[in-house]
Amino acid sequence: MGNYSAVTEFFLVGLSQYPELQLFLSVLCLIMYLIILLGNSLLIVISILDSRLHTPMYFFLGNLSFLDICYTSSSIPQMLIMFMSERKSITFLGCALQMVISLGLGSTECVLLAVMAYDRYVAICNPLRYPVIMNKVLYVHMAVWSWVIGCLNSLVQTVLTMVLPFCGHNIIDHLTCEILALLKLVCSDITMNVLIMTVASIVLLMVPLLLIFVSYIFILSSILRINSAEGRKKAFSTCSAHLTVVILFYGSALFMYMKPKSKHTNASDEIIGLSYGVLTPMLNPIIYSLRNKEVKEAVKKILSKHLYLQKI
Repeated sequence: MGNYSAVTEFFLVGLSQYPELQLFLSVLCLIMYLIILLGNSLLIVISILDSRLHTPMYFFLGNLSFLDICYTSSSIPQMLIMFMSERKSITFLGCALQMVISLGLGSTECVLLAVMAYDRYVAICNPLRYPVIMNKVLYVHMAVWSWVIGCLNSLVQTVLTMVLPFCGHNIIDHLTCEILALLKLVCSDITMNVLIMTVASIVLLMVPLLLIFVSYIFILSSILRINSAEGRKKAFSTCSAHLTVVILFYGSALFMYMKPKSKHTNASDEIIGLSYGVLTPMLNPIIYSLRNKEVKEAVKKILSKHLYLQKI
């Protein structure tokens, strides 16, 4: 190993064989990134300003919006620079930082979506006990532990990956410093890394998805027993928004991390990774705002108040 020079930078060459596609994606990603920043920031501001939205559900939704802003900010600006630059390089430390942030936030979202499903389960299946069960101490702790678990998983996997020898291999066939793409450059045994990643994928992908599935079986059963048509419609509207986000996020995540690994990165893998990292965060605020009456009313209230103050 002593004959190989240490890697000080990486070259991200994902989709470099498709320059026209890169140009199209750079414009598309810029537009989507602006929508992500605007939509998620607006959702956070609304949930803070409107006292009716000071509930566990909107607290978790605010966390999700903040997470999506940070997640996309860790990769999209760098990706846009890569698309426009001739020298598509990133430093070793920059690559490690991008990996730990994106993997940590992605892992946190897995846990957070399961926590949000539990919140909906308690709200619909035990409405009278909901304020007692989902008290402020509990829901704050649940959000904090979502972040802690996600960040610990990311830190462990990133450190175990970056200490491995790359033997001078520094060309990453991907758009970002994604852990699966980076492990393909390693020139030593990665059995332990693959084992830890598999365990983490089961714990952070399959287990939360199973909990969400079980929660929604009970939720659906409770909704069907609601006598009021208006009550059923409101419950379906709230839950369908969360379920849509779950399907989008877990669908692409399972495709990325649970499918058989290949030695070479396919263009389809990079496009799926892009949708996983950009499309879902963009759609989250749109889905929750369009399908949620409370959010629409909060927006109208804030806008009408703003217009009233302008007239004065």
